[in-house]
Amino acid sequence: MAGSILGRYILTLYIPFISDKYFKPAKNEDIMFLGKKLKEKGWKSQLVIIAYSLLPLPTTPLFVAGGMSKISPLYIIPAFFVGKFISDTIALSFGKFASENIETIENHIISWQSISGFLASLLLLFALIFIDWRTLIQKKKFLLKFKVFK
Repeated sequence: MAGSILGRYILTLYIPFISDKYFKPAKNEDIMFLGKKLKEKGWKSQLVIIAYSLLPLPTTPLFVAGGMSKISPLYIIPAFFVGKFISDTIALSFGKFASENIETIENHIISWQSISGFLASLLLLFALIFIDWRTLIQKKKFLLKFKVFK
């Protein structure tokens, strides 16, 4: 758990430099606006982070968004820790089943669940990068912008 937190902390710190280098200023401003809105929600945004951390989805997009919007990692990490602690505890409780059924698991490593988890993470990254969040939140209008890279 400590390694996961440290890795995501470092990711959140260096991702603004990468996003400034590869994304247009308008996309970075859009993500910063989204981060500002997230911080305005206070404890509600903490609940969203906990809920997201409980899902069986990668949490990297959460930290990429936090880093791009220049949110302090210390704002995200406590709620992430709570959610991951709970979900990891549940995952460990299923360890006995996995160890007893290793052959079945190996035979089904590529399944609709693994593929759907991968596709869901790609969809989340796509949404973060290509949705015009400012227009969606302020004007309630869904707009995709594909010219976000320099």
